[in-house]
Amino acid sequence: MRIHIGCELTFELPQTTPMIATLHVHFSRASDLERPDHLVTNPAVPVEGYRDSFGNWCNRLLAPAGRFTLGTDAVIRDAGASDPVDLNALQHQVQHLPVETLQFLLGSRYCETDILSDEAWRLFKETPLGWPRVQAICDFVHNHFAFSYEHARPTRTAAEV
Repeated sequence: MRIHIGCELTFELPQTTPMIATLHVHFSRASDLERPDHLVTNPAVPVEGYRDSFGNWCNRLLAPAGRFTLGTDAVIRDAGASDPVDLNALQHQVQHLPVETLQFLLGSRYCETDILSDEAWRLFKETPLGWPRVQAICDFVHNHFAFSYEHARPTRTAAEV
């Protein structure tokens, strides 16, 4: 299967603005691209690439004041297979997790664990540990939430949703 991927983002900037754009395919799928998904800007500005701690390809740039557009365009090949299912996948205790995974357990300004923890336990405490619990959470999100541009904003948090 061939999937056309990309984006075009246009800004009206009141002043010169530093940006970090994370718009590329993860390096683990780079060999599946039919052509590189280079970042293109208009007007053209110098772009410095680097990898973040998650292995994402990031671009740092200084966008000029006024109308500024950036984007990528590519085609990726994919087998189209569903994600693997492992109904026997275990849920490990926090103290047994590899150190490099602990950062994914931290709250953020977008997901306020102090506010959402009680609701999460109310909804999912009775589900079996491991795969069934993860699937129950995914199903809940899929059945109760939908993205819509008219309600989106950069400061909207999970608790607000």
